[in-house]
Amino acid sequence: MDNRQALLRELPAVDRLLKEPSLEKGLQRLPRSLVLQAVKETIDYYRRKITGSQTPEQLIEELDLSPEFLAEEALALAEKYAGMNLRPVINATGVVIHTNLGRAPLPKPAVEAMSAIAGSYSNLELSLESGKRGSRQDHLEELLCKLSGAEAAVVVNNNAAAVFLALNTVASGQEVVVSRGQLVEIGGSFRIPEIMAASGARLSEVGTTNKTHPGDYQAAVNEDTAAFLKVHTSNYHMSGFTALVETGELSEIADKNGLLLIEDLGSGVFLDLEKYGLPFEPRVQDSITAGADLVTFSGDKMLGGPQAGIIVGRRELVSRVRENQLARALRVDKFTIASLEATLQLYLEEETAVKEIPVWRMLTTGVDQLRDRAEEMALRFDSLFTGGKVNVTTGVSRVGGGALPTAELPTCLVRVIPGEGDPSPSEIADRLRLSEPPVILRLQQDALLFDLRTIFEEQENLLFEALKQAVNAVS
Repeated sequence: MDNRQALLRELPAVDRLLKEPSLEKGLQRLPRSLVLQAVKETIDYYRRKITGSQTPEQLIEELDLSPEFLAEEALALAEKYAGMNLRPVINATGVVIHTNLGRAPLPKPAVEAMSAIAGSYSNLELSLESGKRGSRQDHLEELLCKLSGAEAAVVVNNNAAAVFLALNTVASGQEVVVSRGQLVEIGGSFRIPEIMAASGARLSEVGTTNKTHPGDYQAAVNEDTAAFLKVHTSNYHMSGFTALVETGELSEIADKNGLLLIEDLGSGVFLDLEKYGLPFEPRVQDSITAGADLVTFSGDKMLGGPQAGIIVGRRELVSRVRENQLARALRVDKFTIASLEATLQLYLEEETAVKEIPVWRMLTTGVDQLRDRAEEMALRFDSLFTGGKVNVTTGVSRVGGGALPTAELPTCLVRVIPGEGDPSPSEIADRLRLSEPPVILRLQQDALLFDLRTIFEEQENLLFEALKQAVNAVS
């Protein structure tokens, strides 16, 4: 106990730490209140460390309580407080549309468009031609119609909102017929039945989990039926003894009964995926051509743009959606409009879209190109470990984001097994996650896996430095 009391007396006072050169320099660029808070918390942390009954005496005696060391600790804490919570990370997981990591990284033209709008006033709701008030939707509608073949378009803040708003506008208080096999749940436990209930539409289930036939829809029609809702099961795949009604045939049944057909595609796709060796995914323009009255899809999944929910379809119906009082609550801001417009413009030339939109560039990158990068990175990584094993191995990347659940993208991984004198794989993974920038990777048993598919080339030096610090950090 005497040792603990002696160590407590060694703890420097707050004023003493603030006079350390490192903190005096830090005060020139950090708010004094943050530095003061960090100093107090650092001293309190070591006070608890000394007095804690669970701390072995040996560890207590080894504590560095010098003003220089504690000042550095306090400065690091103050810098953490002053930093941003939402930060860029390096995605080494190989999951292209990673929901936890912000889904689709934006193409450079979209980032530039947002930056230009952010630092200036804009014609968000002003018609430059007439000088009168305009609609923010006008900046996107023409492009969306050109790409989809639809008569009109409106954009809201996400696809769940798009489905909700479409149903609330055309079917509130009425029945909407949906196949049981399409009552999906998306991320965050949002479910189609709950979204429909919130919209005011009444769910009418038809068919079975694995099979729904045209006659099931026809038999469900009554005087309260407003629409059929077809939901693309983009986040799971069912095979075997299955049957569904295609959009064109469902459109004919709807037309015959004077009903509407709404199709929720989930991911927004304008390109033919099979052309690039990926599984089939329905395109927006195909649904419009097949007769869907309203089509909804996301802007930040396969489309590769910002978070948004997009509704395209018949002009009269889209106009009603725009006039819905809830549309204002769900509307998008100027940054989404600017970045989405820039992303959509890239789709006017397919080659440009595949080259410039990060999601598409990552999805279409060949294994040979990834192997070249992986081998170079493995050589650099190998120099960081005393007795570890670093090699290049094959593996599988995933599309992610609730899209193409069965797609397996052949990839090349840098596989790292630390040596006996190195930190453990879990220690390195934790340190990388807390590094600057944070690095998120795969941890598989005794190995660290880095998938080059989702690591930008300009991030490779940052990744190397982060791993170097993680390996050499003192626990």
